[in-house]
Amino acid sequence: MTEKYKIYLSEDIKTRLTNDAELFEFYKKDGSVNLNAFLKILIVNYFDQYRNEKEKLLNSIRQDISNIISISDKDSEKLADRIVNTYLKGDFEKAEKSTAITLTVSGESYDIIGIIENNLLKDSSLSGYLKDMFVSYLSIPRSNREIIIFKDIQKAITTAISEKRIITFSTTTSEKNTTFTVEPYFIAPSKEEQCNYLICNDVRAHIPRTFRISRLTSIFVTSADFIFDDTLYKELQDRALRSPQSVSKTVQAIVKMNSFGIRKFKVVTKNRPDLLKKEGDLYYFDWSELQLEEYFKRFGRDAIVLEPKSLRERLKKYYNLAVKAYTY
Repeated sequence: MTEKYKIYLSEDIKTRLTNDAELFEFYKKDGSVNLNAFLKILIVNYFDQYRNEKEKLLNSIRQDISNIISISDKDSEKLADRIVNTYLKGDFEKAEKSTAITLTVSGESYDIIGIIENNLLKDSSLSGYLKDMFVSYLSIPRSNREIIIFKDIQKAITTAISEKRIITFSTTTSEKNTTFTVEPYFIAPSKEEQCNYLICNDVRAHIPRTFRISRLTSIFVTSADFIFDDTLYKELQDRALRSPQSVSKTVQAIVKMNSFGIRKFKVVTKNRPDLLKKEGDLYYFDWSELQLEEYFKRFGRDAIVLEPKSLRERLKKYYNLAVKAYTY
């Protein structure tokens, strides 16, 4: 069964939900953001958590009201519900014009909408109930929101970690028909991107790897066990604390910056490597080479890598290719 519903949201709520859909790579075939597909997953994966947390809050408020004043259970329930719906919605309910979106549901999301309509609306509309659910979702840190949207993947990884099982999967960014076989060690959040990364050991290549949770597909927990390496675990933890986006070995790097580079280093904070020491215009780092490359690509001539030679050559190649592209 498929059904369509009109849902009214403020522009701010719609924009933030669309931003999540884009970050978590929900796209249509034409490359546009697929907000409807994202909202269907949100409803399915967050419904139970939202309903249970709201019920706990309402019960707590009812109990507090009953303890303070003499009031019937029915009246305390109404008052508690009014408190939640009136005062606990944060800044999302500013006098902002609403915009309508068409939500098309089917399968599990259709069933959940039916449950909401038949049991949970009380004095509110379906649009109001879903809007409140979306507001609640957006109040959660983004790294936790990613876990909600990719709950099945996170659950499979957690199971594999606890049982020390090898897993296989593909990714949305790898070449077609590429499958990874890894020993999963833990999941680490990134403060800058607010995403979660699977930190693991590649069984075939025998090297540590990291994968963003939202980019994993076709994940499968095999029956094969692996021997948990405590030394590797501690090493990976140390690297993940620095930057879970890359757990490759670190390099000793020296970068010479002019005044513009120094200024950029202060303000470009996303994925910025930790500074080991500074001597005049020379900046020293002990960091992942890949992360250093990605970070300093944004600096151009304002930051020149002196060491290591491998990193210097990679950036030279990057800029040479850019020059060739702009020449024609």
